[in-house]
Amino acid sequence: MTTKEKLLWAAIVIVLGAVGFLTYQYLQTPPQAPPTAQKTKPPPTATEPAAPAIENPIPSGASDAGKPLPPLAASDADLAAALTELAGQDTVAALLVRESIIRNVVVTVDNLPRQKVAVERRPVKPTPGQTLVEGDADAGEVATLSVRNYARYAPFVRAVQASDVKKLAALYFRWYPLFQQAYEDLGYPDKYFNDRLVAAIDDLLKAPDVEGPIRLVRPKVFFEFADPTLEARSAGQKLLIRMGRENSAEIKAKLRDLRAEIAGHAR
Repeated sequence: MTTKEKLLWAAIVIVLGAVGFLTYQYLQTPPQAPPTAQKTKPPPTATEPAAPAIENPIPSGASDAGKPLPPLAASDADLAAALTELAGQDTVAALLVRESIIRNVVVTVDNLPRQKVAVERRPVKPTPGQTLVEGDADAGEVATLSVRNYARYAPFVRAVQASDVKKLAALYFRWYPLFQQAYEDLGYPDKYFNDRLVAAIDDLLKAPDVEGPIRLVRPKVFFEFADPTLEARSAGQKLLIRMGRENSAEIKAKLRDLRAEIAGHAR
């Protein structure tokens, strides 16, 4: 297998994981009353709207190719083995968190447009190293995000650049029933995961291209953006900002291509 092929399949893990670092809280679905022979559910009325229509359907039969998918609860070994065969042991070992892969991808995607972060739910391993900062905020100096910090994301960006979004979309469609099941288990029985993925991509594409030094503050333990309009951005957008303008542009370009594949039209 060539280096380019390994990077391609590594990117499959990365892009679907979206480099998450995000939180979630499982929602409880109210129990439904069992059906009875005497009563049938009335049709929706003006005060009882029907379930929302699917906006971005997965192509019919896309998951039927090949052997049947394993159960969601037992999917980690098969998915990790497939990725290892395609990308190589070293690449998968460096990137993949091998437990609850699909569930963690779904949680990550669902939370990309939100505010919170939870490292225990990420499907890929964290970027090596610490956030690099110029200036000592604790000493009263103006602290800014160091341009040297952007190099930490270079391997990730190269892998994304090398990815083939058509093959990525085909793999995603193949495994889609398990992504949908995990999304329903998360507390969305009447919603469609691919719609949420498209929405998450749209939110990432709205991340601003910040020029010049990015000022930071540290009110407690972690650094935050000094600009409140940046700090108010979603967790996914703030990650792109921390990656630097050039890296962010590369990721956005690939996300646009991916969106065109999974949504059926470009935006």
